[in-house]
Parts: sequence; structure tokens; C-alpha cells
Amino acid sequence: MIRNMSRRLNALLIAGATTLLLAAPAGAQTLDQLLEETKAAATRQTAENKQRETTFLANRNQQRQLLSQARAALQAEEAKSDRLKNAFDENEQTLAELETVLNERMGNLGEMFGVVRQVSNDFKGKVEGSIVSAQLPGREEFLGTLAQRKELPNIPELQQLWYEVQRELTEQGKVTKFTADILRPNGEVDRAQEVTRIGVFNAISGGKFLQWQEPSTDHKQGILAELERQPPGRFLGLVGGFENAAAGTAEPMAVDFTRGVILSLVVQTKTWAERLGIGDGVLSEMGDAGLIGYVIMAIGLLGLAVAAFRGILLFTKGMAINSQLKKSAPDSGNALGRVLAVYAENPDADVETLELKLDEAILRETGPLESGLSFIKMLYVIAPLLGLLGTVVGMIGTFQAITLFGTGDPKMMAGGISQALITTVLGLCVAIPLTFLHSLLQSRSRALIQILEEQSAGIVARIAEKQDGVAV
Repeated sequence: MIRNMSRRLNALLIAGATTLLLAAPAGAQTLDQLLEETKAAATRQTAENKQRETTFLANRNQQRQLLSQARAALQAEEAKSDRLKNAFDENEQTLAELETVLNERMGNLGEMFGVVRQVSNDFKGKVEGSIVSAQLPGREEFLGTLAQRKELPNIPELQQLWYEVQRELTEQGKVTKFTADILRPNGEVDRAQEVTRIGVFNAISGGKFLQWQEPSTDHKQGILAELERQPPGRFLGLVGGFENAAAGTAEPMAVDFTRGVILSLVVQTKTWAERLGIGDGVLSEMGDAGLIGYVIMAIGLLGLAVAAFRGILLFTKGMAINSQLKKSAPDSGNALGRVLAVYAENPDADVETLELKLDEAILRETGPLESGLSFIKMLYVIAPLLGLLGTVVGMIGTFQAITLFGTGDPKMMAGGISQALITTVLGLCVAIPLTFLHSLLQSRSRALIQILEEQSAGIVARIAEKQDGVAV
């Protein structure tokens, strides 16, 4: 142990000497100066060490104080955390109890809230599609907001909902005039036009039927639009009188009880001219009847032309024959005159010879009188057969569409069915009048031939009486 202590003391002396030598100023010239300077350096070093020790002790006390404060703050926060946790647990329990009480007390109110939301949503759809919205816009905004609410509605909102429902019911029974924008078929919008609304069924303006278009991207509030194609004249003619009627008077008016469904179908319904492909009086494009339909129409027009020509001819010949009946001298300008001329040319012929000559003359006149009737008969027989052919062709097209696309979309089959029905209708429409005209012309022709035969028989009878008188 002693050896160790001596070793430590030597090492300490060596370190101190080294430190003094290093700390000694370089300007020392003698040992005394060096001693003094070493002593001064040792004194300064001691002072610095004491100052450092004092600072260290002060910092240590400060750190102890801060540590004590931190520990106190930690204990306070832990105590606060415990209090807050206890308060949170108590609040959770209280909240659960309050929610239970709230659910118990809401009861029918919660069910009422669901009903209010459902009614608001359903009624919003009806309002958007109602023609009344053209006169009373903006109602759907309130209904949409109420339908999406997540809390119970208040009493004013419930009263307003009731009011809107009642107002819609009241407006359904009114005929009202108001101003609104109207969308024309060419895309232009006429502002502030006078509109007459008939309940929730029709709207008219300027002698035209209007249709309510629901809100869309183009028209967020919805708009009244003029129908691209108006209803038939018997309905359209009522609009002007109804619009100009005085207040309190009753005028007849066509009402679309489907609230615009029938009027919307009017736009899609083809006219007979469009079905036949006739535009502006000429064939514009292939209609639903197709080529067979055009052939049937051509046959009908040809049959009517022939029938008209034969009718005029028979009427003229009938007038000439009636005129001849009033004359005694035969006129070769008519059929009866030519028959009577045979007797005038053969006054001395016997009965048998004269009868044969008269029969020959009647046969010559019968041909021109009956000419064209067989052709008309052929046409009214061919027309329904062509209609049947068009029916078969249309059904073949329908079955081909069913084979390719199935029966899911009826529009794919509509073309073939339309051709089948229209060609049948065309065939009957051509055959029926041609049959009637053929019967009429044939009866007229037979009446004229009967006159010729009666006059011929009268001549033969008179000649026979004369010859019998001479023989007696």
C-alpha cells in the first residue's frame, strides 16, 4: 500500500511540475523569476479551480431544484390524468345512460323523422315532374334539404312540408294563367310567355300544347317545352277557344289525364305519310311498308285511274244512248245508233237473218263497254295478295331479329311487324274501293248492254209481227 501511495505522489509531482513548466511564461530568465512565476501560476490555477468548483456546485443545486420541480409536476400531471380518466369513465357511463333515456323518450319522434324524410324524398320527385313547378319553382330545394337531414326537423319545417303538400293538392284543381319561359322546337327560349295551366294535366300557350321537362343539366329548374308535333286538329282546335275564354265560363278542352305521357307519345307516333315514306306530297324515303307497299300503292293509283277513265267513258256513252232513245233516226256516233243502223241497212231481211246481224252488232258494242273491267278486277285481286306477301316478308324480318337479338328489346321487332301490318292494310285499302268501283262500272256496263238487247229484241219482235200479218 505504501509503495502504491509513493508511486501516486511521484506521479502527481511530475504532473504538477509539467503543468507549471507548461504554464510558466516563456520570458523567465532566472530561477527566482521562474519560481515567482510558477507560484503566481499556481495561485491563478487554484483560483480558477475554486471558481469552477463553485460554479459546479451552483449548477448541481440548480439541477436538483429543477429535478424536484419536474418530479412535482409529474406527480401533479399523473394525479390530473387519474382525475380526467375517472371523469371520462363517469361521463361515458352518464352518456350511455342519457342515450338510453333519449332513445326511450324519442320513440315515435324517431319514427316520425323517418317518415318525414321518406315523404320529403318521394314528394320531391313528384314536384320535379309536376307541371305546377313551372308556375311555382324552387320547391324541390327545400324538399331535397329536408330529405337529407340527419336531425329531427323543427316545427316550422314540418309546417312548410304540410303547406307544400296541401298547395300541390290545391293547384291540381285550378285553371291558372301565368308567365313562364317556353322552349321552342328549334332550341330557342321565349321569355315570359303567357301560359294557361289546366291542373296538373296540360299547359297551353299561343294555341299550342306544351310539355313539362324535368330539371336537367341544361335546365336546372325545369322548363315548359312546345311539342315538336302537336295532337290532331280536333284537339288542337280546342286550345284557342279555351285560352280566349272569359273568366268563369266553361269551354270544351282535351285533357291528358296521364299528365303528359300521351302527349310525349304523340311526338314519337308516326303519321301515315311518314309510315308510307311520303313527304311534301312525294316519296321522300322508304317507309315502313317497304317496296311491296309502294307496289300496292302504285296498283291502287293505276286502278283508280282506269276506273275513273272507264267511268267517264261509260257515263258519256250512257248519255249518248239515252239521247238516241229520244230520236227516231239512228246515229252512228253511239252504240245504240249503230245497232239500230243494222235494221235500217237491212229493211227486207227476214227475222232470223236480222236477229243474227243485230246480235253481231251488240257483240261489237259489248266489248268496248266492258273493256277495262277485267283489268280492274285483276288489280283488286292482286292487291290483297301483295298485302299478304308483305305480311309474310315482315314476319320473316321479325323472326330474323328475334334470332339475332332475342325478345328483350321490342323495338328490334317493331320494323318487321309494322311492315307486316301496313302492307296488309294497304292491300285491303286498295282492294275494297277497287271492288266497289268494279261492281259499279260493271253494273253500269250491263245496264247499257241491256238497253241494246232490249232495243234489238223490240226490232225483231216488230219484224216478226209484220211477217206474221203478211203470211195470214
